[in-house]
Amino acid sequence: MVLVRESSGARQTMAEGGHLFGLGQVNSGGAGLRKFTVVSAFLLLFLPLAEGQQIDIGFGLSGVASPSSSSTGVFSPPSQGGGVYTGFNGDFLLHKDFGIQGEIFWRASQAIYNGYQPYRPIFWDFNGMWMPHLSKKVMPEFEAGIGVETIRFYNNFYTCSYITGCTNYTSSNHFMGDFGAGLRLYPHGNFFLRPEARFYLIHNNVEFNSNHVTRYGVTIGYTFGEH
Repeated sequence: MVLVRESSGARQTMAEGGHLFGLGQVNSGGAGLRKFTVVSAFLLLFLPLAEGQQIDIGFGLSGVASPSSSSTGVFSPPSQGGGVYTGFNGDFLLHKDFGIQGEIFWRASQAIYNGYQPYRPIFWDFNGMWMPHLSKKVMPEFEAGIGVETIRFYNNFYTCSYITGCTNYTSSNHFMGDFGAGLRLYPHGNFFLRPEARFYLIHNNVEFNSNHVTRYGVTIGYTFGEH
């Protein structure tokens, strides 16, 4: 059965089906565009200050590790580990070796929750940053901050609005803290390669069997200004 409901401002189209959790619908179209917009806004905020300062942008690929599930009950929360994550990040040095950094990483492909429902985790975080300039070619960096884990559970129906477009997912959001480190290597000019790791401490991460997740990967980026 298909239900179409129209009003002056919005239209809802729903097909029979369900989702695992009773979560509020997030009405937003173009998820990829929104991710790009967030990162772009972060960078554009500081581009006018680029002269004499250091601004870095990067694209990363990562894996995620989490403790394996050991529950044997009827409902067994799965492990959050596995999959390939892609993301963008940027940072701005405010004073000498100290600055601020922001990033977003999301699972490139959907996973299946307990063999039933497609889902995708997304990690957003903003951090304080310390990057001691040991040399022109090698720079360690350390970050700590706060963020949000968003878990999107995909449904077999859409909710549509003339203003925001259509979505087929509901979201569960969790506050988190994070800290991590990386080693920035400059093989040529202002281009850099950065092996990195992040440790996320997620509040009330009830959908999974653990409240901590480790992300490890590499970022390819570019530095604007002197480094």
